[in-house]
Amino acid sequence: MGPSTPLLIFFLLSWSGHLQGQQHHLVEYMERRLAALEERLAQCQDQSSRHAAELRDFKNKMLPLLEVAEKEREALRTEADTISGRVDRLEREVDYLETQNPALPCVEFDEKVTGGPGTKGKGRRNEKYDMVTDCGYTISQVRSMKILKRFGGPAGLWTKDPLGQTEKIYVLDGTQNDTAFVFPRLRDFTLAMAARKASRVRVPFPWVGTGQLVYGGFLYFARRPPGRPGGDGELENTLQLIKFHLANRTVVDSSVFPAEGLIPPYGLTADTYIDLAADEEGLWAVYATREDDRHLCLAKLDPQTLDTEQQWDTPCPRENAEAAFVICGTLYVVYNTRPASRARIQCSFDASGTLTPERAALPYFPRRYGAHASLRYNPRERQLYAWDDGYQIVYKLEMRKKEEEV
Repeated sequence: MGPSTPLLIFFLLSWSGHLQGQQHHLVEYMERRLAALEERLAQCQDQSSRHAAELRDFKNKMLPLLEVAEKEREALRTEADTISGRVDRLEREVDYLETQNPALPCVEFDEKVTGGPGTKGKGRRNEKYDMVTDCGYTISQVRSMKILKRFGGPAGLWTKDPLGQTEKIYVLDGTQNDTAFVFPRLRDFTLAMAARKASRVRVPFPWVGTGQLVYGGFLYFARRPPGRPGGDGELENTLQLIKFHLANRTVVDSSVFPAEGLIPPYGLTADTYIDLAADEEGLWAVYATREDDRHLCLAKLDPQTLDTEQQWDTPCPRENAEAAFVICGTLYVVYNTRPASRARIQCSFDASGTLTPERAALPYFPRRYGAHASLRYNPRERQLYAWDDGYQIVYKLEMRKKEEEV
């Protein structure tokens, strides 16, 4: 051995002792950490056991309450079904009683009405209308109702062309507008994104009210005639009828409606001044004037020239009227209340004199409480296209001969 061997052995022995001391401290540290983890795990286990016990207690408390709530829900459902059945039965009984005991026509007999033809205005002949077709039907009842969708605002018009060869749907939203939506068919109109399927037709003048009509490929509507600002007011309460070609998108004819002092014909529809209608006989107009502000007037129009062929003073009141339509030369006026309730045909006027008030049915519309902004009759389908507070509705009609008793 050299002289450095004892030093090396001493160094190794010292280093070995130092390592043993570090290992001992490390073991003690790990033991403390493991003990802390065990303590935390024990606490977590205790908390989990306590929470599980609390959850079981809560479940045991809630189960009886849920059973009671389920029984009450079933009882309420049974009671609601019972009440619904009673309401349906009551409505059927009311409908039956109304059928057996119909209300009297809503006609006011005063000197202006009972004074005979021609008592109200110049140029109104009030002569019986000579039918140009063999149409002799009248409404027996409004049979069914189908709500298609909701499109646009509370007032508007939707219809088909009764003389058209296509299934196009025309939608005119609003009472002061100049753009009509045209849908290729009814199915396209009922889609969720219906507006994307529609083409738009813009007319040169905004229409007034909801009295527009699509007939024979033309759009007929009323507009305010142009007047000078600050003029003498001679054009106030006069309207101009426009005949607009839907394919060419041009105005082909116009005419000032031959009635002075026009007022809204329907007491519940203040924006409409002339309501155009079409039936098996052709083109009609429903209106009212200040000369007799209590009753409606009816005019037969020439669809080619817009000339007024005949005019009548009807006994149908304006008060509480909301819309009207014409079938086989007979005007049917629909009445309602404010706020809106269940609409009913409560006055009819046959220009030909065939249908007497005693033979006229006065049916209610199906059970829906709303307000009709417009009604359009389609002679081919025998249906009404209605605009009810933004909802588009189809009513199917049941007909009978005018000579038959109610």
